[in-house]
Amino acid sequence: MKTRGRNGTKGRTGGRGRKKPVAAAPVTAADLRVLRAQIEKRLGRSATVAVGKQRTAARKKGSAPMRWNPEPEDVQKSVAQLVLTIVEFLRRLMERQAIRRMEQKTLTKKEVEAVGAALMTLEQTVRDIGEKFGLTPEDLNLDLGPLGTLM
Repeated sequence: MKTRGRNGTKGRTGGRGRKKPVAAAPVTAADLRVLRAQIEKRLGRSATVAVGKQRTAARKKGSAPMRWNPEPEDVQKSVAQLVLTIVEFLRRLMERQAIRRMEQKTLTKKEVEAVGAALMTLEQTVRDIGEKFGLTPEDLNLDLGPLGTLM
């Protein structure tokens, strides 16, 4: 028996005939939470816990999630940390791009030297500004939850 497949081509069904469509079953938010917990358990990831109306990843005992503290000194440090994290992330992307272009020989020796010097200067600047706010290079790596860390 010949039928049309998904892509519109003719093919053999092997005597099974056409498959009937399956009706969608209603799913509640509670069903999805149970399913998510089962998947996380199988993957060995931490479960989620409710914090008010917000759901956050469970943390190890004794380690609190990072919270924004509206004290003036902490606001400046938090903003500096965010800005420096973004700058460091972009610097690493540009460095990788420069290495790819170097390997493909699309940069002249003079351009390679200029890009290298600029990236080193930018790296030192990020470290200097980080030191002014008491930030270490490890502080510039954002935790993206289930995705892992940024860098």
